[in-house]
Amino acid sequence: MDDEQVLRKRFLDLAGKAYRQNNYCYTGFLSLAEQSVLRGMNRELPSSGWRLFGGREGCDRQMAEFGAEEAFGYSGEFPIALLRVFPRQEKFADTLTHRDFLGAILNLGLERDVIGDIIIKEKTAYIFCTESMASFLCENLERVKHTAVICERTEEMPKEAAVKKEERFLLAASERADVVIAALYGKSRSQVLELFRRKQVYINGREMENPSYVLKIGDEVTVRGFGKAIYQGVEGETRKGRSRIRMEVYI
Repeated sequence: MDDEQVLRKRFLDLAGKAYRQNNYCYTGFLSLAEQSVLRGMNRELPSSGWRLFGGREGCDRQMAEFGAEEAFGYSGEFPIALLRVFPRQEKFADTLTHRDFLGAILNLGLERDVIGDIIIKEKTAYIFCTESMASFLCENLERVKHTAVICERTEEMPKEAAVKKEERFLLAASERADVVIAALYGKSRSQVLELFRRKQVYINGREMENPSYVLKIGDEVTVRGFGKAIYQGVEGETRKGRSRIRMEVYI
């Protein structure tokens, strides 16, 4: 049984358990590829439903919740905690990256699926994790790289760390996914085709294998390692017939 088959069986088991017990069941944090597998299983899953959430709007890593309020008569609550990690002495702190924080957490012996998105603002990180691991991290995450840190729970993401989007206009020959991605990230066509080949492109959360897919208004385009944007349509054409495309880009 390959990895995808194991994952599909896990989703089916959790969905079946939720349906039988009339109680919500949750996964850990799923990668984009794992979410894509789940999105392709709609016809196989019980009618009680499922949804994804990562702690806030726009998260890449998200938990799956199996069950629905319409079926169970009550709403579910994702077991997600938010942690704030900051230097004990800021003036002596290293400049820390996403990799530094994630590495320090995994070095504590934790699995990747207990950690969601990590948002860094200046020298502070805001980390989504499973509720069951929050106390352990607060007690044991004491150092990131060479920097002594404090890890504590927090209830809200501060405004400066909130999701931000900006409107951006691109000139492109068409509304094809590969053409728009090339214009958005300043890549050549061959470079973009390589991104598709490496399975780094997702449209509306599902892995996209077709570079010639024509984008529709509202499509969410994610290129792993580069960013995420929402396609907002064509706003006109240049004299040379190129489309003026509007995107809403996560920054």
